[in-house]
Amino acid sequence: MNVLIDTNVMLDAMLSRSPFAEDAQKLFIMAAEEKINVHITASSITYIYYLLHKYLHDKKRCKQEIYKIIKIFNILDVTGSDCEKALELPIEDYEDALLAACAKRRKMECIITRNIKDFVNSPVRAVLPSDFLKSI
Repeated sequence: MNVLIDTNVMLDAMLSRSPFAEDAQKLFIMAAEEKINVHITASSITYIYYLLHKYLHDKKRCKQEIYKIIKIFNILDVTGSDCEKALELPIEDYEDALLAACAKRRKMECIITRNIKDFVNSPVRAVLPSDFLKSI
């Protein structure tokens, strides 16, 4: 199963954000154990680094966390075509539209996010982490 995970779920796991951390961390474990193929976009990594640094104030630790992500998750490139297609999608938030465009191009089965309402018009269905875990 190929899925794309939204940045908010990544941060839930990495920063132990309650009450969302448990489901997000289960997804991390499943990805590490290769039970599911979890992808994130290359553009998400820069945002994750920025927010981790803002929270941790430790560049060395942030880099270590990014290395862990790269080892566990498949990283999807973001193309110029994805950027253009995201502009054409009826999704209000550009970052979400870009995620949806990448997911469509790479034929992901779903986008795992806590913000499913932001993906109502996505060409790839969005599911909550808890719903995804129940479905597998």
